[in-house]
Amino acid sequence: MENQVMALKEKGISAEYLSSTQSIQDKKKIHEDLDSGKPALRLLYVTPELIATPGFMAKLMKIYSRGLLSLIAIDEAHCISTWGHDFRPGYRKLSSLRSRLPNVPILALTATAAPKVQKDVIASLGLQNPLVLMSSFNRPNIYYEVRYKDLLDDPLADLSKQLKASGDVCGIIYCLERALCDQLSVYLGKYGISCAAYHAGLKNELRKSVLEDWLSSKIQVVVATVAFGMGIDRKDVRVVCHFNIPKSMEAFYQESGRAGRDQLPSKSLLYYGLEDRRRMEFILRNSSSADKKILPSSSSQKKLSEKSLTDFAQMVEYCEGSGCRRKQILESFGEQVPAFICSKSCDACKHPNTVAAYLEELTTTCAVGRNNSSSRIFVSSSNMNDEKEFSEFWNRKDEASGSEEDISDSDDDTEVVKSLAGTKSLKKSGLNEKIALLERAEENYYQNKISVKQNDKQDKNVVSASFREASRKRLENAIEQAQQRLGSSFKIEVERYACFLEHECYEKYGRTGKSFYYSQVASTMRWLSTADSKELTSRLRAEENTELPALPSPSPMLDLSKSEKTNEEVHCSPVLENPASNLSKQNASPAAAAPLPPIPSFAEFVNGRMEKANHSNKSPRLSINRDEKDPVKRTRLL
Repeated sequence: MENQVMALKEKGISAEYLSSTQSIQDKKKIHEDLDSGKPALRLLYVTPELIATPGFMAKLMKIYSRGLLSLIAIDEAHCISTWGHDFRPGYRKLSSLRSRLPNVPILALTATAAPKVQKDVIASLGLQNPLVLMSSFNRPNIYYEVRYKDLLDDPLADLSKQLKASGDVCGIIYCLERALCDQLSVYLGKYGISCAAYHAGLKNELRKSVLEDWLSSKIQVVVATVAFGMGIDRKDVRVVCHFNIPKSMEAFYQESGRAGRDQLPSKSLLYYGLEDRRRMEFILRNSSSADKKILPSSSSQKKLSEKSLTDFAQMVEYCEGSGCRRKQILESFGEQVPAFICSKSCDACKHPNTVAAYLEELTTTCAVGRNNSSSRIFVSSSNMNDEKEFSEFWNRKDEASGSEEDISDSDDDTEVVKSLAGTKSLKKSGLNEKIALLERAEENYYQNKISVKQNDKQDKNVVSASFREASRKRLENAIEQAQQRLGSSFKIEVERYACFLEHECYEKYGRTGKSFYYSQVASTMRWLSTADSKELTSRLRAEENTELPALPSPSPMLDLSKSEKTNEEVHCSPVLENPASNLSKQNASPAAAAPLPPIPSFAEFVNGRMEKANHSNKSPRLSINRDEKDPVKRTRLL
């Protein structure tokens, strides 16, 4: 609002806005002008939350009765619809305007409304036979491109390279988390790109300073959460980058559409990663608890949750599909267009063979990921106490509980995180209530989950032996293809060198998790597909002086029969055994094969600790001070 008012004043239009960020003196001055006989104001910006308050509605009715209210304009009108991508409860309260102000024209504006959303907006605002003006959703000056994180050696370095290739131009980078915004801005700054972070975790003064510097071209790029950009009309944005996948096509269209508003050539970059996809799906599936405050009906919650997942699936198809990106965007808004409309203004149309090759490799990545299961997402309750640590997920549902006269700057789906952590309930409850709450949560968890095998209980982000074996097989295939490509003159031991290259990948990234490890494997395979015989010989010659440990043996829970294989079958090449493994073999006893005792539940564990603590409290050797501290220590367990 502040940005738009500033632009209007520069054009000589008397405009103001009301917000909680303003000083009392500024607000008083605006209200006095509204109460005067002939107000000087021509245009006043307010939030839907402020209009819903009895005080401001009474003032609005008074202005209307004096014949001074000539128009009500509702911007971002898709927020009034539960089918819109940014449904906001405050907008629903605008439905009373038509009945209270019957003779005042109402103008609803949006850039991202599918046919179903358009009908819902008309019905919600009570518009009768309205004039509907709709232009094409096509932005012919924007080039759309998707880059695949899992196939890049270093996505951050690739982003830096893309920005430098664009020149000294204005850009916006959208991230899912505040922390990532800060990290990315620091990283890009080290490589000579003028940028700054912008998100709700920063103080108002700093955010205002960053915005002013960006608008005045003092800084080149803003790295922000998706809260940034609403109402900001800078026309010369040349690059809009999404470093995480958006939650819907509507959100992506609106955010990428902030590029090239001056009709000059611009670019939309989307970095797609399988881990980002799984994370967003997790957030959307668990957002139902936050919807309860807005949609009490369970059927409405279910429909909204299903719609969120359907919308996100459309976004995944945009990234994983080989068809024209532009055509897919337009058809998602109900616009039927011919195939030639793109004119090679997206990567899928300009470089179809390259995109097809990337997608084929990504499909292989997905297949291996499914065989080894996806990474778990853990939410630590200790981090939930600090709002700054929340995971980002811009959703305006938060604003229902915020100030009545201010658009919330929050970019967190705090309700989702709080419902998972349950920290507020735990803080207000006593120790017994905490345990009872945890017991109920534990029972609900196991009732809603299908029982899984013992081997599924391991950390899914760990690079397992079977995962390494699959990677080695892929490297073997890549080496065989390289041999065929280079001809019969190039001969190497396929299995031996595949084991060497896999070990090299594991040593570099194996301990950081599957994503980084697999990206390194994919990078090695790409190198094998292009390297000449000299490069291959030079790199693989290092294997002769390298002592390779065998791949880890599969867990006893997986397949004991594999231990019966010969040494040649288990090991990729004759290597020395790890002394640590020899020591573990010497210390192994027959008792190790005995079944392990059952693992107690969390509630049983806490109750057991309490019983031990109570028993120790009865001992006369413990002091009074120690007795007083024990309940605190027990509380810390939660």
